[in-house]
Amino acid sequence: MATFNRKAARERVHRRIRKKVAGTAARPRLSIHFSAKHVYAQVVDDDAGRTLAAASTMEKSLASKNKVAANRATAETIGKAIAERALAKKIDNVVFDRGGFLYHRRVKALADAAREGGLKF
Repeated sequence: MATFNRKAARERVHRRIRKKVAGTAARPRLSIHFSAKHVYAQVVDDDAGRTLAAASTMEKSLASKNKVAANRATAETIGKAIAERALAKKIDNVVFDRGGFLYHRRVKALADAAREGGLKF
């Protein structure tokens, strides 16, 4: 009997999503990742292969606001931070890459916070 590998399944879904979702200079990709402890978000121009803005709970300035955990409150903090940093670089239109994660709970919280911060997707 085969066992289910959750990480491998998420990676398969992520590869399938990335076939359709790509960031350009005009509309970069907002890529997110959740580990057990941390939340990461990047705004990426895939054509140039460059990260334009990033935010994560690994930064002391963002980690100190909440206890280090990848929960909804932390996701909202990162969503607001990435929106603020993207807007500072005059990026307001992005394409959302959920990274193979289901669009609910933490992912939805991060996306909603980024929208409230001024990003359009």
